[in-house]
Amino acid sequence: MKRIITAALLSMIWVSGFSQGSTDYGSGMKFNLNEDGSKYMRFIAWNQIWLRSSQMNPGTMIADEPATKSTDIGNRRLRFLIYAQISKRYMIVTHFGINNQSFTGGGASGSTGTGGYGVGKKPGMFFHDAWNEYALVLPEKDKKFSLSLGGGLHYYMGLSRATMSSTLNMLMVDEPIFNWPLIDNSDEFGRQMGLFAKGKYGKFEYRVSANKPFSTNTPPVDVTDPAKAVAVDNSGNTEWSKAGYFEYQFLDTESNLLPYKVGSYLGTKRIFNIGAGFYNAQDGTRTSVNSKIEKHDIQLFAADAFVDLPIGKKEKKMAITAYSVYYNYDFGPNYLRNIGIMNVGVADPAFTGTKALAGAGNTQAAIGTGTIWYTQAGFLLPCKAEKPLVRVQPFGAVTYKNFEALDKSSTQFDAGANFFLDGHHAKITTQYSSRPVYSAKNTIDGSRGEFIVQLQIYL
Repeated sequence: MKRIITAALLSMIWVSGFSQGSTDYGSGMKFNLNEDGSKYMRFIAWNQIWLRSSQMNPGTMIADEPATKSTDIGNRRLRFLIYAQISKRYMIVTHFGINNQSFTGGGASGSTGTGGYGVGKKPGMFFHDAWNEYALVLPEKDKKFSLSLGGGLHYYMGLSRATMSSTLNMLMVDEPIFNWPLIDNSDEFGRQMGLFAKGKYGKFEYRVSANKPFSTNTPPVDVTDPAKAVAVDNSGNTEWSKAGYFEYQFLDTESNLLPYKVGSYLGTKRIFNIGAGFYNAQDGTRTSVNSKIEKHDIQLFAADAFVDLPIGKKEKKMAITAYSVYYNYDFGPNYLRNIGIMNVGVADPAFTGTKALAGAGNTQAAIGTGTIWYTQAGFLLPCKAEKPLVRVQPFGAVTYKNFEALDKSSTQFDAGANFFLDGHHAKITTQYSSRPVYSAKNTIDGSRGEFIVQLQIYL
């Protein structure tokens, strides 16, 4: 025991002195509990701070004052992840933290007004992941086939690569949110409680799960015309959901130790993958027509492709990253969710103009029955120095949405750049994003924009 404690203390000193970035990071804050490192515990911590300048939707007020724009700073993500193996077969994963703390929201549950627990203050940490895992077939025993089983609050939610995205190494400043189609309705920040199986067969990787969705109880609005029925999240005593994602990795194979999919390898690997996935939850939503309730299954499908390759002369260290995904969502008739990340605006009751259909602040039609096509791409610019002070990666994305609840489809754009001080471990990201503003189901009243500067460090 004395030897283990001494080794852990020495490891902590070594980590604090040398693990400051991608080139020297190594295995990070990993503490070996035996000589060969097969028993270990690893800690990961990361902060993502956002500075924003946002154009508000028509009909917005902030803190009782009409507003057309806002500047602010907020905590997008403050997280800790710990995982440990006491043998090659057993692993435990615990991931906790906070999200979306702004000057108007994200504080402790029930916080309002001013004072010690005023709006936005003292957010409550919660578990994002908490599961146990057992390796039934170890990869080194059979190099072609591996199989692990696990259970708990987990992230093996199937559907697409982006649905299981890592938030440490994204290409863009953030994921587009519709990649997590159940976000904080029938899941807990992208996770559900359940059982999962994962593994590989050669270049083929699979992930499947059966889960008990969190119960939802939004009452549907009763209508007399069936064509105007709107499905809402109301699952009652939920049925078990089923999810899966299947991927073929043509070039280098990716690690599946943890579920989190890398957004950009910065040319350190040669990746070309294609995948497809699904999510199904029986009786997940409801409509009401002439006071008669009808239940609807949630049926979601996706197909995607991911490329991350070094290009050009090796000494230039250039790389391309691209990801494209197609979603086909069915939540029931006319289902639509409007979402605004760290939204600081609320509806202005005194506004007399045409309000945004999605609501106040930076909300937009994000998720709904219909189809979405999303593509992002980035280019890591060449460098001359062996260890440059800054690496630059311009990027852009385009989103096409066609929702049943809206009579007009939309296209929107994002553009920006990553400035890597030490890979993803220390970077600054800038991004401008546009969003369409619907004033009616068939009318788009121009667009609004949001400029974000993100400061990220993870260790």
